[in-house]
Amino acid sequence: MGTMLDTVVIGGGAMGSAAAWALARRGRHVTLLEQFGPGHKAGASHGTTRNFNPGYERPEYVAMLAESLALWEDLEQESGEQLLTRTGVVNHGPDPRLPAIAEALQAAGLRAEFLDPAEAQERWQGIRFDQQVLHMPDGGQLNPERALPIMQRLAAARGATIRHYVTVVDLAILDDGVRLTVQSPGGTEVLTAAQAIVTAGGWSTKLLGGVVRLPHLRVTQEQPAHFAVADPAAVWPGFNHFRGTSAAYAGWHSPVYGMFTPGEGVKAGWHGAGPETDPDQRSYRSEPSQLAALQDYARAWLPGVDAESFTEISCTYTSAVDEDFILDRVGPVVIGAGFAGHGFKFTPAVGRILADLATGNRPAPSIFAAGR
Repeated sequence: MGTMLDTVVIGGGAMGSAAAWALARRGRHVTLLEQFGPGHKAGASHGTTRNFNPGYERPEYVAMLAESLALWEDLEQESGEQLLTRTGVVNHGPDPRLPAIAEALQAAGLRAEFLDPAEAQERWQGIRFDQQVLHMPDGGQLNPERALPIMQRLAAARGATIRHYVTVVDLAILDDGVRLTVQSPGGTEVLTAAQAIVTAGGWSTKLLGGVVRLPHLRVTQEQPAHFAVADPAAVWPGFNHFRGTSAAYAGWHSPVYGMFTPGEGVKAGWHGAGPETDPDQRSYRSEPSQLAALQDYARAWLPGVDAESFTEISCTYTSAVDEDFILDRVGPVVIGAGFAGHGFKFTPAVGRILADLATGNRPAPSIFAAGR
């Protein structure tokens, strides 16, 4: 059977890379297995912009926000590269949670202020604002395409083994760890490890079904777009627009998120509204009615873009019904799943939590339990 490894991380997207980095920083021996090549676009961790949106009120998430800000700074200092651009984030629309969000952030030392919509419009003329505007200056945009290879490189520099093009086709729990059957260009091999961290995104249920009980995870193909900038003088924060119940929001598929992506335009998309998909059989094509509705949204609410000029994007969300993450340990298997399109900002804190679960330091908050 060969030598038993310490910790194998299955899935080299954002969360798996962060877990490998966190474990390597602690001097642990870690092997990261990724079924695709570097920079692939088959999952949820590609692209050059993700919002760092601080708009949370629940204490577990607010604490992770503060920790994540500090850890992103650690990653920038260790790598010498900028990963977070502090443009600020504005959340607007008739969302009754915004006052509680502002209060929770301020209590945690994160900045939050309400602006009059007219004042916000003057500051960010590319956006038409709706009823109430919460400005969170600590927010901004992160760069996944830069962050993932940095985390893997730093983990490797501390002794981690990073293997691409290695697919785990079977995971079995043993009395003293796990057995993995993997396929790579070199053939099939069997690995044993004291434990496995599974951060397989849309493939989590396929890998763990019958091995670990998970909440139902819905994999959807999301279809945002980069709209061409029509107003070159506009300044763009990250933004989230929450809908109301009146006829003015007819045709919306969900709340809308967006941000400026340098060199590509203004990204905007529905949140978690895409069709359910098998990650191995995706079409990568937009659903026509959702794309048309997104163009209608851009015409009405984003005066700084050209709604007729856009480039489609395709990615996946993997979501539990409550959109809370799954961060838990079941025997020798540590699970990081269900990041539901809002997890990337928390990446280094999730990596720390997964490392804690792997090393037995402390459990994750109970809201993230696999058996909830």
